[in-house]
Amino acid sequence: MNTSEDSRCDRSIAWFREASPYIRAHRDATLVIAVPGNVIAGDTIDTLVHDLALLHHLGLRLVVCYGLRAQVDEALADDSRVVEGRRVTDDLALQTIVSEAGRVRTELEARLSAGLPNTPMSGAHLSVSSGNLIVARPFGVRDGVDFRHTGSVREVRREAISDMLDATHVVLIGPIGYSLTGDIFNLTVDEIAAHTATALGADKLVYLVDSLPVDAAGTLQRELDSATATTRSTATDTHDNEHLKRVLGYASAACDNGVERVHLLDQHKPDALLSELFTRDGSGTLITAERWESVRPASINDLGGIMALVAPLQDEGALASRSREQLELDIADFVVSERDGTVVACAALYLLDDGNTAEIGCVATHPDYRGEGRADAIVSQLEARAKRQGCAEVFLLSTRAGHWFIERGYTETGETALPPQRRDTYNRQRSSKVYVKSL
Repeated sequence: MNTSEDSRCDRSIAWFREASPYIRAHRDATLVIAVPGNVIAGDTIDTLVHDLALLHHLGLRLVVCYGLRAQVDEALADDSRVVEGRRVTDDLALQTIVSEAGRVRTELEARLSAGLPNTPMSGAHLSVSSGNLIVARPFGVRDGVDFRHTGSVREVRREAISDMLDATHVVLIGPIGYSLTGDIFNLTVDEIAAHTATALGADKLVYLVDSLPVDAAGTLQRELDSATATTRSTATDTHDNEHLKRVLGYASAACDNGVERVHLLDQHKPDALLSELFTRDGSGTLITAERWESVRPASINDLGGIMALVAPLQDEGALASRSREQLELDIADFVVSERDGTVVACAALYLLDDGNTAEIGCVATHPDYRGEGRADAIVSQLEARAKRQGCAEVFLLSTRAGHWFIERGYTETGETALPPQRRDTYNRQRSSKVYVKSL
């Protein structure tokens, strides 16, 4: 094996180790994914099927909701009308949709049934189930438009789907629903996916979209809470296209109805699904009912994460050495920034006996997350805590980050400005500089 192969192998092993906690966390989780018709007709469908097989082998319960917009548009050409994301389904459109639904389902079943040696599907032996799993009702007449055979979701047959998942089947659901009168209705895949995820209490709902949410500067928004997603779904002053707005609305509703996480992924990136599920930062936009990352008081369970942050800085002399035992004793003084279950930043506030002064220490951020405002948020929270405790000023000791603190209102001073209690324990060998801020 040459050096280049060694390097690739090392990277693969490192990724696998990083993915290990997520593999454990996702086992037996229910994932509902909405796959639009243009993805099924595109170049990435084989990779997606391979990834779905891998997820199944890793113990995830999979429901694949597929769309047909691209296929039906091509078949009907100009003989169909779409209003606010829903097709006006006349008799010809319905006939085409039924035909395309059967064809696409068969194609997906065939892809999921593959198992040739020396391919990602080798030995997969997946079982696939589908059926009359969505009960529909007419969408009706809206703003003078009769949508004919277009419907909306009335009910998801939860027990039937759950039985299929319990039998370790991959469940396929097309954009068709059946009414109690035996009529057939055309539905949108985005609506079906949201209702299915809600009915199953899914752990994850995934939408493959043409574009992801960005802010006013064009920067990808990696996380949105459901309230923000709701606002953006109806806003007119965003860069979001109309389809993305509708997806944001469904995603928000799913979160508010019990789905823990909704993931929006770029449908053009073949590695987006695995990257989103098995790396800390993911690849798309995460929508949750609550924020994915939070600044909160530390608990004893955070000790290992804090140690991992401060130990390298202690080794290189940027932070004063503190033993694990000392950190454990001081754990109630710490605040941490937690990102998806991982402590990525921390700091501590030590109240002095004089009741007028507090020290901020152990300010540390994971190297991958520096420069994104986490330390700033933690220090601000600790300053507010000190002020609530009646402190008139806070101080800190630093050998390298002085300018960062000066930019945040601290003033460099000398050792003699330290309170007597702290002056007695000042380590002159470290030559730390002293910075003070009035509250």
